[in-house]
Amino acid sequence: MHGEYKVPGGKLVVVDLEEREGRIADFRLAGDFFLEPDDALADIDAAVNGLPVEADVATIAAAVRSALPEGAQLLGFTPEAVGTAVRRALVTAPGWRDFDWEIVHEKPVSPRMNLALDEVLTGRVGDGRRRPTLRVWEWDENAVVIGSFQSLRNEVDPDGAAAHGYDVVRRISGGGAMLMGANSIVTYSLYVPASLVAGLTFADSYAFLDDWVLQALRALGIEATYQPLNDIASPQGKIGGAAQKRLANGGVLHHATLSYDMDGNVMTEVLRIGREKLSDKGTTSAAKRVDPLRRQTGLPREAIIAKLEETFTNLYGAVPGHITDDEYAEAEALVESKFATDSWLRRVP
Repeated sequence: MHGEYKVPGGKLVVVDLEEREGRIADFRLAGDFFLEPDDALADIDAAVNGLPVEADVATIAAAVRSALPEGAQLLGFTPEAVGTAVRRALVTAPGWRDFDWEIVHEKPVSPRMNLALDEVLTGRVGDGRRRPTLRVWEWDENAVVIGSFQSLRNEVDPDGAAAHGYDVVRRISGGGAMLMGANSIVTYSLYVPASLVAGLTFADSYAFLDDWVLQALRALGIEATYQPLNDIASPQGKIGGAAQKRLANGGVLHHATLSYDMDGNVMTEVLRIGREKLSDKGTTSAAKRVDPLRRQTGLPREAIIAKLEETFTNLYGAVPGHITDDEYAEAEALVESKFATDSWLRRVP
């Protein structure tokens, strides 16, 4: 059995192992990480050999940590990363390049249509009717997109939204509100089969699915990191956040919004961002929490999107794709039956 795990912001961890009588056997760890002293590699191998095949990430990590000699240095990986790679081997999780990827970047559509396309395309990947896909959003009006479980009245100031021309819509994934000003953000969606994130905890899958974004942002000179659970940040502040939805048919939606440009006053007048929400962020100003890509790079939004698409293509062999007429039609019907309805918007009043 073979498993791989690319540590977000770190190195590749590779494991090979066999299963004998319910135990891990012939375990071998490899990768492009750094480890001192050299013979600590044999200690890690010995620690994992003999563990039950049902051992979870925490159990494997604890065994590795207890076997390391005093003063051992692990650079670019952790005992938890070893445990994750083992779990992925035991469930035979495929890697990114085991799939044929498409990149879709098409005409602007309404925010509601973007949300409907997320549900439709995720479902089709889960059913096997579409290849795994990266889609870059374009939209033709301003909107606040609230999370599936957020209270409408607690999150959005209706007077502020109306004054600044922001429609309010609700998505199928959890997480917080996104202020989607025209040409002011970069939003993308990944539609992937559940097998890609097999063996990962729900929390770890966030960073795993956005590691390519960190690489793209670093190529633009941004010291991007992932902050659990779902934030992409730099030393200057938050850049964006991600959210997920997993469908019963095995389709996984992972989408993220990165701030390209922003007006902090508009954000605080449209969103009800209270002191309690900000109390653990180390700042009293909502606007100061976010550091937009335009300020950090000086580049047009189109250039940043081009770098994202180039990075994804080079890493995973993606090819240009498109949304079919049938997919658009299905999404339009879903807008009418769900995303444009007051019952969906106010399902959490």
